Amino acid sequence: MKSVYTCFCTDIIHDGHLNIINEARKLGSVTVGALSDEALIRYNRFPTVPLEKRIKIYESLEGVDKVVVQQDMLYDQIVEDLKPDYVVHGDNWKEGPERSIRESVIRALEKTGGELVEVSYTYNDNVKKIDMTLKEKLAMPEYRRKRLRQLIDICPIVKTIEAHSGLTGLIAEKTIVENNGKLDQFDAMWVSSLCDSTAKGKPDIELVEMTSRLRTIDDIMEVTTKPIILDGDTGGLTEHFVYNVRTLERMGVSAVIIEDKTGLKKNSLFGTEVVQTQDTIENFCEKISAGKNAQLTSDFMIIARIESLILEQGMEDALERAHAYVKAGADGIMIHSRKKNPAEILEFCDKFREEDSKTPIVVVPTSFNSITEEELAKHGVNIVIYANQLTRSAFPAMQSTAEEILKNHRAMEVDDKLMPFKEIITLIDEI
Repeated sequence: MKSVYTCFCTDIIHDGHLNIINEARKLGSVTVGALSDEALIRYNRFPTVPLEKRIKIYESLEGVDKVVVQQDMLYDQIVEDLKPDYVVHGDNWKEGPERSIRESVIRALEKTGGELVEVSYTYNDNVKKIDMTLKEKLAMPEYRRKRLRQLIDICPIVKTIEAHSGLTGLIAEKTIVENNGKLDQFDAMWVSSLCDSTAKGKPDIELVEMTSRLRTIDDIMEVTTKPIILDGDTGGLTEHFVYNVRTLERMGVSAVIIEDKTGLKKNSLFGTEVVQTQDTIENFCEKISAGKNAQLTSDFMIIARIESLILEQGMEDALERAHAYVKAGADGIMIHSRKKNPAEILEFCDKFREEDSKTPIVVVPTSFNSITEEELAKHGVNIVIYANQLTRSAFPAMQSTAEEILKNHRAMEVDDKLMPFKEIITLIDEI
């Protein structure tokens, strides 16, 4: 009997998957690959059920003879191992980023003498409903809130990009690229006080109150599923911070990052150019402890941001604070620097990891932007945040467009630089 291979990355079986199996059975003995969690995250979605359960779901399907784990989204290794006579897949991967996966299958089958069979993609009301159910499940607070911790356990490094509106949230949610034959996407979103304030035309001095910040979060949550990390500035008064922790946790936010400064907040990138006062270790530890005592689940994370390197207080002060904050209950440490060379950040990470191998480390490579995610991961970094790049890229583009319209008294000259609105609205799902 001929051997047939197909790979599933779903948590719920629908008509399309059953059609694939039925067509595969006509060709021979069917082996289904269950895409691993690590590959699934890079591919198109976060799993809502663990790999072991997905395997059991696939094994229970009529017509499936065997289930194996496919470790990589590309098929090279699995085809080499199984040498199937046929690989069966829906024809929906001929366009877009997934075409690189299709090309890898074709290359792999050329080496083994196998054949690719593409089945017409099934899309009906039942399939649409199941797809929407999966998306809504991922968006629910109880699922979204815990996802950051899950990502830290699964990913070499959690890639996070800022979002300050529903539209930028959709960009963070749906941007998928193909690079060197692999697909990649962002894992989480950072709701920055700087970008939120800037979008509202206000200074970044904690002027935008938490009620307004929560509306921004709600706008983003309404159209996305990925976990959210909130820039909590200093956390404010401890009594207020405790209340806000409960609110954020209830909404489904995954983490809040608070910085160890007091008084009127000034952006850290100003460093010692403006007056900035660092909180005492004792006071900040009390705030962390109060926040941890207030939360009701183990999913929510409070991450302590250390400003010692920004304020030129030295490496020893930064490390002392890091260990004290972890002891007080902090779920992670964010270390910040405004130097263009990442040396002091890497030194901190290495020294911190000598005594603490588990507590997640967060970095924001705004100034030291030449370092890669892979290099950061080698030094023990768990989360990288691209904290303001979407805002900074949008502003000059919009300003340039406005200037050109004023100069020419019409819009024709700028039109070739603009994305057609039809492409923009394709980001927006209709129910």
